[in-house]
Amino acid sequence: MYEMSDKAKAIREKLLAFMDAHVYPAEAVYKDQQAGMDSRWAVPPIMKELKAKARADGLWNLFLHDEELGAGLSNLDYAPLCEIMGRSPIAPEVFNCSAPDTGNMETLYLFGSPEQKTEWLTPLLAGEIRSCFSMTEPDIASSDATNIRTEIRLDGNEYVINGRKWWSSGAMDERCKIAIVMGKSDPSASKHKQQSMILVPLDTPGVKVVRHTTVFGWDHAPSGHAEIHYENVRVPAGNILLGEGRGFEIAQGRLGPGRIHHCMRLIGLAERALEMTCTRAWERSVFGQELAKHGSLRQDIARSRCEIDQARLLTLHAAHMMDTVGNKEARQQIAMIKVVAPEMACKVIDRAIQVHGGAGVSQDTFLAHAYGKARILRLADGPDEVHRESIARMELKPYRPPIDDNQAAAE
Repeated sequence: MYEMSDKAKAIREKLLAFMDAHVYPAEAVYKDQQAGMDSRWAVPPIMKELKAKARADGLWNLFLHDEELGAGLSNLDYAPLCEIMGRSPIAPEVFNCSAPDTGNMETLYLFGSPEQKTEWLTPLLAGEIRSCFSMTEPDIASSDATNIRTEIRLDGNEYVINGRKWWSSGAMDERCKIAIVMGKSDPSASKHKQQSMILVPLDTPGVKVVRHTTVFGWDHAPSGHAEIHYENVRVPAGNILLGEGRGFEIAQGRLGPGRIHHCMRLIGLAERALEMTCTRAWERSVFGQELAKHGSLRQDIARSRCEIDQARLLTLHAAHMMDTVGNKEARQQIAMIKVVAPEMACKVIDRAIQVHGGAGVSQDTFLAHAYGKARILRLADGPDEVHRESIARMELKPYRPPIDDNQAAAE
């Protein structure tokens, strides 16, 4: 139904071969090297080796539509590749396709000035540095981004930033050099014109990485999530992205593709969990027969198969819509996949954990870590409730009775 282009098919074959030959065998090596590092936030050497191989093979920046800087693929073509990379916790970075860098690179590519691109986009595309996205705040309900309080104030030829952020993804990584910070630049402007995004180098005076924030006890090293305090941080006025009051506009351009990427990676994660479930079902016997012959497990396997394929088709449909009618027109489909894919992945991985027993919650399989990753994505890029509200609002709109001007103004 959603056919990949010949170009994407060729990349897919190369990607599958690379995963088998290099990525899966390196997972244990990565884990062992990480355990022996002096710093939790230093990258294991195997990652640098894998990235060099991937770049040499042309498997680099696959997410970027630009043919000179990336693979030049559509959202629909990239989605199945993203699913393959999502099967391994280390794979996205190997191909320079990991969050939050992909979203930040998209942001700089679409909205950055020539100077901003030279200083920050170029080294990010080369995989030389990492970046973080600093939006969520601990003191307010960040699911409504209009609540954001971090101040971005113009003072002469500089902006001064004050505020507290947390869940700044990737900020703990020692290679993280730049943050895209969202804050309020004009409290008197209309509701969605008050916010701006600005580039803040992490070595700027006043930027304080206070602590790392864990997910179910995991620190997600070496990338990690951080709580960051910005205290009278001064950056040049030229660091503003696109201009004051354009924060929501930039966010919409950034989040659409990012949500597709998250969802397809989750589908890859769920597929691997289901494969492990099926393998385990034939390896273990209870009450005189293999687990695979027990009806309750067979029912779970069937549910998982249905749910994964449903989520994949819905995500591919959203990608197709983005390519053909644009992100704005596809916003309902994007919201739908952001609800469906994380919920699906949590269910499938939870069933895989159950069939693995104690091993499923231990460090001996990737399932416990995978569950934590899937569960946080029911919150990241907007919680389920916000997306369901958006879906319902768009679904109801065509059926609403006409309203008069006074009522419209009141709303």
